[in-house]
Amino acid sequence: MTLENISCQKSFGGWHKRYRHRSSTLNCDMVFAVYLPPQIEQGEKLPVLYWLSGLSCTDENFMQKAGAQRMAAELGIVIVAPDTSPRGAEVPGDPDGGWDFGHGAGFYLNATQAPWAQHYRMHDYVVHELPALIEASFPVSEQRGISGHSMGGHGALVCALRNPGRYRSVSAFAPICNPMTVPWGEKAFSRYLGEERSQWRAWDASALLAEATERLSILIDQGDRDDFLITQLKPETLEAAAKASSHPLTLRRQAGYDHSYYFIASFIEDHLRHHALALGRSVD
Repeated sequence: MTLENISCQKSFGGWHKRYRHRSSTLNCDMVFAVYLPPQIEQGEKLPVLYWLSGLSCTDENFMQKAGAQRMAAELGIVIVAPDTSPRGAEVPGDPDGGWDFGHGAGFYLNATQAPWAQHYRMHDYVVHELPALIEASFPVSEQRGISGHSMGGHGALVCALRNPGRYRSVSAFAPICNPMTVPWGEKAFSRYLGEERSQWRAWDASALLAEATERLSILIDQGDRDDFLITQLKPETLEAAAKASSHPLTLRRQAGYDHSYYFIASFIEDHLRHHALALGRSVD
């Protein structure tokens, strides 16, 4: 598969690069960003943390705003940030012109309904196609972690819970924890998956956690001044599922923080250390 490098900047001794490629899973061109820490040039095969961003974002938001490169360079972790949905003139967007569905809002699931099913298969892209491309194109190991924010936090949890053994670590910032019961999720799931709500459970982190067979330790940070906390995110549902199933979950409610990247930047070091420990990197 051909990768087209579209930008390259040095950062903390490593390199931030963006690439375009043709996705056979999504049937469109896709762009992703990758941060390659300096240890890459010393011949080490490094683990990869996949970051999934939230509604209306692209691959650029996290890389530009989270301030993750310094710690990624120190810990020796590659970071890969895909786009949040398929895009292009051939890819249908929200017929109502909204920002919370369609372009920029793939919800990291595999759509089953027309016209979305032809392109909106972000789960298979993130879990299978993109890692295969990264592992074939860069000197990285098969040790993977996954994290994300909001819709991307939902995506990270679902990808890890649906694919035991695929990831060594998982975390999230302000994830949509119970999408089948909130407006964002109901809008997306009813269109991508159809009106049969029993089909939605396979893409709901709270439902999946209650039945999980793998016991990956989950780290979640949630701001208590988040405007979406009560209506869209519902961390208490995930907390209840973890308690009922004795699943290891650290849910930290952070006083005064909102839903923004100021919040993410404040705690990204903790998350990178959480992943580094599970991925076999030194955290001293």
